[in-house]
Amino acid sequence: MENVRFAEYLSVFVEVCRLGSFSAVARRRSMTHSSIVRQIDALEANLGVPLLTRSTRALVPTSAGQLVLQRAQPVLDNLADLRGEVLALTGAVSGVLRIASLPTFGKRYVVPALEALLSEHPELNAELDLSEHIADPVTERLDAVIRVGQLADSSLIATKLAAHEMRMVASPHYLDKFGRPNSIAALAGHRLLDKLHGSDVLGWSRLLGKANQRLAGIRDVFRCDDFEALREAALSGFGIALLPSWVVGQDIAAGSLRRLLATAVGADGETGGIYVLRALAEPPAKVIAFIASLRTVVGSPPIWDLVNTKRSHPARKDDAGYPASVNVP
Repeated sequence: MENVRFAEYLSVFVEVCRLGSFSAVARRRSMTHSSIVRQIDALEANLGVPLLTRSTRALVPTSAGQLVLQRAQPVLDNLADLRGEVLALTGAVSGVLRIASLPTFGKRYVVPALEALLSEHPELNAELDLSEHIADPVTERLDAVIRVGQLADSSLIATKLAAHEMRMVASPHYLDKFGRPNSIAALAGHRLLDKLHGSDVLGWSRLLGKANQRLAGIRDVFRCDDFEALREAALSGFGIALLPSWVVGQDIAAGSLRRLLATAVGADGETGGIYVLRALAEPPAKVIAFIASLRTVVGSPPIWDLVNTKRSHPARKDDAGYPASVNVP
């Protein structure tokens, strides 16, 4: 086997160990399942030892596989970082841009940003992981991660896009039927729509405390891990939702949802942020271009706040429906 092919198959092996299946690697690389298996077979034949214990339930590295993974992973990561740093010097916006984001934010804002970016840079490809889990750009080898809320201390480098604020909202139909609460205490007896599997900053627990500390009579009538589904439930009159401004800003402006209290942050009075996180201090040109494109889509002030501001005349919009004259900091 030529050294070039050995390095290629080695990178496939490391990715199989990271993602835990041949199918996941095949999808990520736009290859067939059988071709990934053949590359692992070729690597094992070259080394003369099995690297994976294969079963219908899982792929587990053998002792030799653990050694190869331990030694190869940092080498391949360093090579990828080296390539990125060299490309940053050349200013080339090319290669594969790997991003992770919350599903709703990704669909609403990241996809339009990528659409504009890919149109401008035909040598660039993009992969977008829409997931509720907290992605790590280091361990998952992502170029950037969109994270919402409060940032813990980290070695990652953060670029803040906008403030993250929660809005307490309900439909006019719900308010006509159950009344409008004018304080936190007045939520007693109301029906709540809550985030399933969400962190405190994304659900009611930050505002009301843990479940056993909640006001008497409050009911979680609907819980879901998807912001769009919670928004639809609120629009349908299921109950009162606590949702980010970037989800319901346009609905509040249109009057289809009513904002109930002036603030919906926790007792500490803090609001979080929307950040682009990256691992490299000197990011490649593709990451710089992506952040600039996302800033344009989000806007300054953010588009979800802009729709709540009355204007003397309609703002000019581009073909994607976003303001054409947004200032990019």
